[in-house]
Amino acid sequence: MVERLKTGIPGLDGLLNGGVPKGSVTLVTGGAGTGKTIFCCQFILEGIKNGEKCIYLTLEEEPEEIRADAKEFGWNFESYEKKKKLSIQYMNPLEGHGFETRIEDMVDHMKASRIVLDSTSVLGMYSSTDAKVRERLYSLIRILRRSHVTALLTAEIPEQDKGSLSRFGVEEFVSDGVIVMYYLSIGSGLYRNIEIKKMRRTNQKKGTFPMHITNKGIKVFETEEEFMKVR
Repeated sequence: MVERLKTGIPGLDGLLNGGVPKGSVTLVTGGAGTGKTIFCCQFILEGIKNGEKCIYLTLEEEPEEIRADAKEFGWNFESYEKKKKLSIQYMNPLEGHGFETRIEDMVDHMKASRIVLDSTSVLGMYSSTDAKVRERLYSLIRILRRSHVTALLTAEIPEQDKGSLSRFGVEEFVSDGVIVMYYLSIGSGLYRNIEIKKMRRTNQKKGTFPMHITNKGIKVFETEEEFMKVR
């Protein structure tokens, strides 16, 4: 039987047979502003609530921006950092292969069970070819699996490339799972959807599902009818 970790996102775990497989690496991808950082914050918060130690590595924004984003939803990440339940750090992707080793050491030192890397799109920008991007991502994922940590990696879909699932087109192939976040602007309304493209060792529900970002975070609905009741 596959051991699973809850994502902390209402409605999503039911589509995932109870959550993401423990020890898996899942890519959370979508265009700018689709809610990837909120998704990751909820995943981290769920781990902390369950007594787990968690790491949030940002490769683009400053840690203070992540704390501020979380605070918008009433999540006081600073208090968890002070209690040594959470570590939010910026890491420079230019560190080369020492980057992966630092992550392994960090997970081992903290005894963390969940980690977020936001965003792998930055890693690829410093690699000369798709083959180099794939090689670096494989190396990173091997480290994460060896550390027995459950990981979320984020990637951004460029606005001009709607047919892709990531900036470099390789991230989705090296991950155990892929969750895609979409939004569509119709008139004055903004409609968001989520899709579980793949999840190894999981008979996930297929299709796109409505999602809504409330003042408490993301909520996913199995049907349009359920979604419309809260609109």
